[in-house]
Amino acid sequence: MWFFLFKLTLPFYPMSIPKRVLIITYYWPPSAGSGVQRWLKFAKYLPEFGWDPVIFTPENPDFDLKDPLMEKEVSPHMEVLKFPIWEPYQVLRLLKTEKISDPGILIEKKRKNWFDKVAIWIRANAIIPDPRVYWVKPSVKFLGQLMESNNFQAVITTGPPHSMHLIGRELKRRHGIPWLADFRDPWSTWEFLDTLPMTGWVKNRHLALEASVFREADALVTISPTFQQEMEHLADRKIQLITNGFDPVDLPSDFLMNPPESQTLEIVYTGVIDAIRNPMPFLLAMKEVFGQTKNKIKLTFVGRVSQQVKTSLMEDSWLSSHVELAGYVPHEAVFQYYAKAHILLLILTNTKNAKGNIPGKVFEYMATGRKIVALGDPEGDTAQILRQAQAGEVFRHEDRKGLISFLENCHTQAVNSQQTPIHTSYERKTLTGQLADLLNKITVGQTADG
Repeated sequence: MWFFLFKLTLPFYPMSIPKRVLIITYYWPPSAGSGVQRWLKFAKYLPEFGWDPVIFTPENPDFDLKDPLMEKEVSPHMEVLKFPIWEPYQVLRLLKTEKISDPGILIEKKRKNWFDKVAIWIRANAIIPDPRVYWVKPSVKFLGQLMESNNFQAVITTGPPHSMHLIGRELKRRHGIPWLADFRDPWSTWEFLDTLPMTGWVKNRHLALEASVFREADALVTISPTFQQEMEHLADRKIQLITNGFDPVDLPSDFLMNPPESQTLEIVYTGVIDAIRNPMPFLLAMKEVFGQTKNKIKLTFVGRVSQQVKTSLMEDSWLSSHVELAGYVPHEAVFQYYAKAHILLLILTNTKNAKGNIPGKVFEYMATGRKIVALGDPEGDTAQILRQAQAGEVFRHEDRKGLISFLENCHTQAVNSQQTPIHTSYERKTLTGQLADLLNKITVGQTADG
């Protein structure tokens, strides 16, 4: 009889019931980019660690890069809550005579008219911390009602945009729910803020908001050792490190067994080329080495390329004939370009945050086994990862001699050999396990700072 009762009640034992975590993110499929992949993959694997993710994201977000195919990775069993958002970019588009897909282009423009300057000043000084701040109050109200009828054990916010953290802060204050704040980029020390004409008062306001998040969150997470150290100095508490990674499922099963066959030296870059990612030192070194030889070389940019770089390419006949602009392609199509590449090019930022800059694609690059060459800080976090994996080399943007020497030694036979695949510690499932451990700690009242 007692055995029978035990069998009946066992399925209802609390440890067998998945815990629910509310993930608040601005970027979610069909949006594209590494920020989307980070939380899409976490959400994918969290159920395997006893956590049931519920996504809260804008219904009508303002972003220009879309990858509808990524929606296939969202499980039909996953609960995704979409809530309307109003953003000032909608007003900007109505007032501006020329059509713009990405408002960030205004900051990159060399010649700004009076309207551009006014718009940038308003963005810098009147919209704090970012244009998504108008989603905070209505989201807190909506989620507050949801908290009363749903049994959430934790809340996660991920930024930028850092206004997402303000939603988490208010939910923590009003409902006492354990809260984890994830920083994919820094806040007050973020290099992007340096491009804005901020007043001193606004800078202090950013610091105050950031300090409140640092103080009140139950756990703080970031993506690189350098960001971790900088945030620990500002927050005076422990910051957890969970890097980005790669998902073996994304990689075709026979990928590593099929080295490229082209006799042309194929170099591929994937991602964004913008005001803080300058490929020109590599392009000029490539021209100097191969411009007067019969050796065949081709560089393909897969993704959005700034107008400034496009103009430089059009003005140089050799570069324009050896560089292909493939434009943006769905994430799953990127592997077709990886497959034909002998070398994968990485352009890191050349700014104050450069040391901590670890693009999400680094791990995907490494997982392909292709050789990697990068422009960036040779002592930065990305360089350390590449060195440890013996996956590639990093040169300073101004190291013309080093780039030329590297390219002079590059030929098909030298780079065809496959590298050792990336270590499993960077697999998305492994990293999700680290996230789940943090959630388990903060939901049982333990500190995540130990």
